[in-house]
Amino acid sequence: MRPTFHFFLPTLLTVSLALAGCMSLAPAHERPAAPVATDWHAPAAGSTDAKAAADLGWREFITDARLREVIELALTQNRDLRVALLNVQRAQAQYGVQRSEQLPNVSASGGQTAQRTPGGLSATGQPAISRQYTATLGVSAFELDLFGRVKSLSDAALQRVLATEEGRRSTQLSLVAQVAAGWLTVAADQERLQLTEQTLKAREDSLRLTQRLQAGGVSSTLDLRQAEIAVEQARTDLATLTRQLAGDRNALELLVGAPLQARHWPVAASADAATLTTELPAGLPSEVLLQRPDVQQAEHSLQAAEAQIGAARAAFFPRISLTASAGSASPALDGLFRNGTGLWSFMPQLSLPIFDAGRNRAQLKTAQVDRDIAVAQYEKAIQGAFREVADGLAERATLVQQGQAQRRLVSHSADALRLAEARFRAGVDDRLATLDAQRSLYAAQQGLVQVQLAQQLNRVTLYKALGGGALADADAASAPRQSGG
Repeated sequence: MRPTFHFFLPTLLTVSLALAGCMSLAPAHERPAAPVATDWHAPAAGSTDAKAAADLGWREFITDARLREVIELALTQNRDLRVALLNVQRAQAQYGVQRSEQLPNVSASGGQTAQRTPGGLSATGQPAISRQYTATLGVSAFELDLFGRVKSLSDAALQRVLATEEGRRSTQLSLVAQVAAGWLTVAADQERLQLTEQTLKAREDSLRLTQRLQAGGVSSTLDLRQAEIAVEQARTDLATLTRQLAGDRNALELLVGAPLQARHWPVAASADAATLTTELPAGLPSEVLLQRPDVQQAEHSLQAAEAQIGAARAAFFPRISLTASAGSASPALDGLFRNGTGLWSFMPQLSLPIFDAGRNRAQLKTAQVDRDIAVAQYEKAIQGAFREVADGLAERATLVQQGQAQRRLVSHSADALRLAEARFRAGVDDRLATLDAQRSLYAAQQGLVQVQLAQQLNRVTLYKALGGGALADADAASAPRQSGG
């Protein structure tokens, strides 16, 4: 029995593992050339000393403590991100199942067989009971992966795990950008609402003045009606902005996945920027785009499709599987492991495809088409990423000029209002000129809030488009984790 257990089965396993996975028929991976221009077609100047977006973690990019807390809450409560994380865990489990096919499954079994023979059938004429005890250790249907079929399937599963992980990172980056954009929109809503309330109060004061002047015969009924129209317009805007603020608050809470407390919301009339004000250097497309999680996800999907081609090619070749066992059998339990009770079995099986009605060829064609689809999806991801960055850079170049012009417009509109009010008091102009100046100033102030919001959103969009935190997250994931004490 000792030679059976300690020589036969270990030797068989060693030889099987040595023969398995000797070659792979999968095509070598070559990254497709990026089907985009070599520059952004837009001003890409930025601070050369500033960190690239891929190296800049979102906690460094977001400078407002309230917004950082909201994003932290979203990263733990958002359901889309939770599903993305569960998809990674599912892909890892599937990879573990597929990878187990590369190693033999060894199982042990033991059993007893008892049989009673009646006296009429017994040679002695007396009833007899016979027993047999067995104990075996064996390998069942282990495939010798001579042409890399099993290894290719395992490689494909691994690439799907990596693609799913990149998908999770892409979802997280999008979530950070969406939460930041939603929070900044709420901040702009609050500022516009506060501006409208101030405008309404000023117009109500103007209406009361016009009413007194009209009662004294100094002002006309037309002036009164114009003042009343201006007040009602402000009240309409106030109701619209109040509704819009409530809707944007609800949208942000849905995105976060949990109710927000008073400490989470933006502070009204805050002049501090919520995001990093330093311009992010754009770099070159070939350096930037390949760092984006969605582009890396598309490349891992392409590698998975290439591995599937290797498995489909291997299906044309013979498949060898081994079933073997070694053990002991004895009529008595106490003699089960004595010398002379050993047994073994060895059952190799060869399967050679001869006629399959074109099934293997169709599977290979399917795998090749899947690879071509993955190439097209990879190229589309590159092109989409290029456009996002180019659009963001073009917008950044014009928003600075637009903001400066809008501030000058607010200043000039305020001066025009002061002059119009002075002329009205002096009796040079009627009330209509003052009301027009009030409307112009109100519109300019509202426009300035919108431009400032667009500048903040542009920073967030560019941070996401440039692969924000991609390298920082990768470094954090590869760093050794300290266990808590």
